[in-house]
Amino acid sequence: MSKKTKPIKRSPALVEFSKDHHFGLLLVWKIRQGQRAGIPPVRIAQYVTYFYEQDLQHHFADEEKFLFPTLHEHNSLRQRAEREHAEIRGLVSSIRHFPFDPEWLKSFAELLEAHIRFEERELFNQLQTLMSEAELLKLLKEVPARPHLEDEKWRDRFWERKPKEITAENRS
Repeated sequence: MSKKTKPIKRSPALVEFSKDHHFGLLLVWKIRQGQRAGIPPVRIAQYVTYFYEQDLQHHFADEEKFLFPTLHEHNSLRQRAEREHAEIRGLVSSIRHFPFDPEWLKSFAELLEAHIRFEERELFNQLQTLMSEAELLKLLKEVPARPHLEDEKWRDRFWERKPKEITAENRS
């Protein structure tokens, strides 16, 4: 008999953060699509740094300002989230300095995906449990709404290319 997992009921105060996570997972997907399609790493790296500067760094700053302080500084989930933010920032720096290395992109995608899953499944659940209704309402009012990155502005849509193994040019 298999266990059915119930969808997580997210507090409205955390919904915007969860929406950001959706776009972070989409970034991971784009990186992997580009790598499967044999796109030169430098093209993917340019998009990763663009996405980080336009979106992800602001998401991290909001979490660090509005969410993490609600947990004690010695809370293991808070410490893990802060450590992973630092690791992700370090990977972005490595990608900027070594844009031709596909391993940095792979490591970034793996860590970002694991980090988002951790925040959604563990950190946010603990926050919802520990925060009072008044704190959640205050958070809902304080967190600024940010528009999400519009890919239409990014011309190199490398993630739309078919993977190498199935393109017509590789069939001959």
